[in-house]
Amino acid sequence: MPGGGKSTVGRQLARQLDVYFVDSDAEIEQRIGEPIRSFFDREGEDRFRDIEAEVLTTLLNIQREAVIATGGGAVLRDANRELLHAQSTVLYLRSTPEDLFRRLRHDTQRPLLQVRDPLQKLRELYVQRDPLYRRCAHFVLETSRPSVHGLVNMALMQLELAGVIHPSRVAAKVGAEKQL
Repeated sequence: MPGGGKSTVGRQLARQLDVYFVDSDAEIEQRIGEPIRSFFDREGEDRFRDIEAEVLTTLLNIQREAVIATGGGAVLRDANRELLHAQSTVLYLRSTPEDLFRRLRHDTQRPLLQVRDPLQKLRELYVQRDPLYRRCAHFVLETSRPSVHGLVNMALMQLELAGVIHPSRVAAKVGAEKQL
């Protein structure tokens, strides 16, 4: 969901794992040469979703380990959900619409939230997208209370327990931080 912490948590998770981090929205803006909001307003959501799907396919075909933060609507297309689930390990950072509204109430950059009642829009998005996120995700992390550090640690723990990352990789990084 918009404001769920994908970029913030993703960046910290990539740092902990010592891998490349990429925000798909930043990649889209680089490709289209303008802010998403202006492109979205001019070209519409369908055209934006086409470019989003192209960028996502490119990012998932990168031949190195990476943490990729996707836009909240990337799951709207079946092909994107299938691609994400098959070619990556998906963490869904789940937040309630009310939590998201508290984080985003002053945001003017997210096109879908530039409406009369952003909380109602978040509730509608949640009803539509939560089942899609769950279908796509390998892991669901509740974001309502934990700090960014706590969410990163929960993600690392889930990945380690599932055998996605080796325990020594996390222990080595944590040990290095304690020495600083």
